[in-house]
Amino acid sequence: MKLTRNQTLTLGLVVLALGIQFHWVDSLVLTKESTRFFAQRVETRPVRAALREPFLAANVVPNRVVRPPEWLGWALMSAGAVTVLQSLAMQPD
Repeated sequence: MKLTRNQTLTLGLVVLALGIQFHWVDSLVLTKESTRFFAQRVETRPVRAALREPFLAANVVPNRVVRPPEWLGWALMSAGAVTVLQSLAMQPD
């Protein structure tokens, strides 16, 4: 499947917007449902897992805070900008 000019432009704008968002945000706080989903699916070290199990059973899991690395915003903005420029250089459909 070949991406058309419009699809490539849309993909580039979405990746660029995600990059800007990750560049502006210091940390993301997950909801209780997403924290529980993340805690049940992701393997952790045995000590942390042992300490976490009673909290999971009692529904007292604290919200997880995700701190994206600083380079992630720059990388997404760069990839999005290149994709947008590529879509502008493509032949119209």
